[in-house]
Amino acid sequence: MVPFGGWEMPLSYPDGTLAEHRACRHGAVVFDVSHLGTVRVSGPGAFAALQRALTNDLSRIDPGRAQYTHLLDPDDGSVLDDIIVWWVDPESFDVMPNASNTARVTEALAQEAAAAGTAEVDATDVTGERAVVAVQGPLARERLAAVSPEAAAVSRFTVARVPWGGTVLTVAGTGYTGEDGVELAVPADHATALWDALLAAGVLPAGLGARDTLRLEAGLPLHGHELGPGITPLQANLAWVVAWDKGPFRGRDALVAEREQGPVRRLRGLVTDGRRPPREGSPVRRRGTDIGEVTSGNFSPELGHGVALAFLPPDAVEGDELTIDVRGSELPTRVVALPFVKKR
Repeated sequence: MVPFGGWEMPLSYPDGTLAEHRACRHGAVVFDVSHLGTVRVSGPGAFAALQRALTNDLSRIDPGRAQYTHLLDPDDGSVLDDIIVWWVDPESFDVMPNASNTARVTEALAQEAAAAGTAEVDATDVTGERAVVAVQGPLARERLAAVSPEAAAVSRFTVARVPWGGTVLTVAGTGYTGEDGVELAVPADHATALWDALLAAGVLPAGLGARDTLRLEAGLPLHGHELGPGITPLQANLAWVVAWDKGPFRGRDALVAEREQGPVRRLRGLVTDGRRPPREGSPVRRRGTDIGEVTSGNFSPELGHGVALAFLPPDAVEGDELTIDVRGSELPTRVVALPFVKKR
């Protein structure tokens, strides 16, 4: 168990991180992701408040769908949090912040609702009332079907309420591994029963170590590494999360200015030969000159060599040969397209 965002989380289970990682790529695993917050936003003004607070455009989807979006710093447009919104009912949304950002997101939603003068909005932190488990992998739906056929049938980025074991699950076709799967919110007092049922169905438990190597292979950003203070969606190659034409939202003016000037850096993928992994904070160099640093790096179990993410100048493009300083020695690296491992 390790500390993470104010929670204690399992780093790995007895089978170990490599086995958990490979099970997700080729079978099915379950993660306890209850550290993700849930802010329930409801009322006649909920839609308008979320539109003002977040970058993406909810009018692109409908109730019963999920959407990835950002909450920005209103001054510099950097990403205070990246969020999944589950649109559960016409006037009810479950907003899913990262572990330590729930209070910040709740406050921002209240501020934007007040600023917009919208109708009644209630934003309540319900994190303590539920657990969230993520069943992921190419066999995730097959194994989950033995526990709940209705939950297994929830398609990608769809949200549904599903009866199970005398309670109701909220299920979304979302995840953070680059594989197919679903995330299930379950009332806290039913969480152990659901977990045990999944393990009995042949789903392997997986911890924080595998979750990180999986998301890195998939080229997915992690808040505090590839997203956070000073890092904008444009720098992180996530401009598609920004709905420029939907009207005002927090941080829009700063992003428009950056778009016109062009970002000073962009997130890139790097690969190395051999098993020695690049590590966070290692300088990235071009002909001996530092041009950036690794934000996330590790050994890729699927590829058998090192992979890393780094913010580099805009002129660093796919195919460029660079080096990474790993504890005083130069590790050759090459800029590649993301993701490192594509979903099958």
